[in-house]
Amino acid sequence: MNLAGLEDFDILRVRADFPLLSREVNSRPLVYLDNGATTQKPQQVIDAITHYYRDMNSNVHRGVHYLSQISTDAFEVTRRKVQAFIHAGHDHEVIITKGTTDSINLVAQCYGKVFVHAGDEIIISAMEHHSNIVPWQMLCEDRGAVLKVIPMDEQGELDIAQYRSLLSPKTKMVAVTYVSNALGTINPVKEIIRLAHQNNTPVLIDAAQAVQHLKIDVQDLDVDFLVFSGHKMYGPTGVGVLYGKEQWLNAIPPYQGGGDMIKDVTFEKTTYNDLPFKFEAGTPNIEAGICLAAAIDYIEAIGLDRIKAYEDELLEYATQRLTEIEGLKMIGTAKSKSSVLSFVIEGVHPYDIGVILDKLGIAVRTGHHCAQPVMDQFGIPGTVRASLAMYNTKEEIDRLTEGIKRAVGMLV
Repeated sequence: MNLAGLEDFDILRVRADFPLLSREVNSRPLVYLDNGATTQKPQQVIDAITHYYRDMNSNVHRGVHYLSQISTDAFEVTRRKVQAFIHAGHDHEVIITKGTTDSINLVAQCYGKVFVHAGDEIIISAMEHHSNIVPWQMLCEDRGAVLKVIPMDEQGELDIAQYRSLLSPKTKMVAVTYVSNALGTINPVKEIIRLAHQNNTPVLIDAAQAVQHLKIDVQDLDVDFLVFSGHKMYGPTGVGVLYGKEQWLNAIPPYQGGGDMIKDVTFEKTTYNDLPFKFEAGTPNIEAGICLAAAIDYIEAIGLDRIKAYEDELLEYATQRLTEIEGLKMIGTAKSKSSVLSFVIEGVHPYDIGVILDKLGIAVRTGHHCAQPVMDQFGIPGTVRASLAMYNTKEEIDRLTEGIKRAVGMLV
């Protein structure tokens, strides 16, 4: 359907665009509540993938023939749409990567090679996904640097006073998540960036769990690097974005060597390409890169303001319903949250809850959610996580609630 004329958020019209939501699992209508892991794809994105392989399939940035030209043009349209979507100052500040993890590793390795030395410090937070922990650990081990961690309280909120005290002349990078994938906490990233810049320290923001829920303006945030993945915002897997301020991208070396990232190659010396191609070695995931534009178009046709308002209402309803369940403890009760309900049931392992919910056609995530330090702080092996998207409904929350009650009745 054409969403351009959608004046109010019509959940039934939105759901009709997502073919997989109409299927059954274990002879029951699917309730998909694992959106923090990946989102479903609207028909518009599916059609864009088919269109690419049927009508355009060719390599990009290499050929003078027609198919190569139209594929290249489409790929660059995506770059410009990402630029507008996050309000970057220049399209060459948008690097197309494999995803959030790839983007963080790129910054850690390339920035670290130039700017991080023995005795320097990197600051992350206690609620980071492993993708924003391990690359910095690897860098610190390689360079002899020290990893510092912003603590969080029992509500899942960062201690900003402690963060201030961690900043020092030794701090070379602050890397923090915008929204916690395990807790749903929305961090005060603008304040985190402001304080870091007072210390002359650049900041990387992991927006993998934010970009599909919240409007992001990189110029207003004044962020130095920002990363996210296509598959968490209704787009294809295998594609993501690294935004970097032009001065930083020019100041760091390339991540990988190969085709497309060069201007001139001899056996004596290679001259690197200009931005953004300097960081895009080899053939990219062309189909995913092109079709990410369709996902952005879909989100913008509805509007992130409307999406956020609906998801906030749904989160409030879900929190109310789940806390009615005896023995259920919510993990992550920050005042500012987005679309994540992470919980444990007294005396029951999260995995067992997840298995029973699956039998009822309800898809949730169980485990540590690639955030083991978070689980360690709360003294638990993992949680059950129901993560919401704009196509979920209150009726699905009711089914989740009844499913949990049924599981508790069987297991306790």
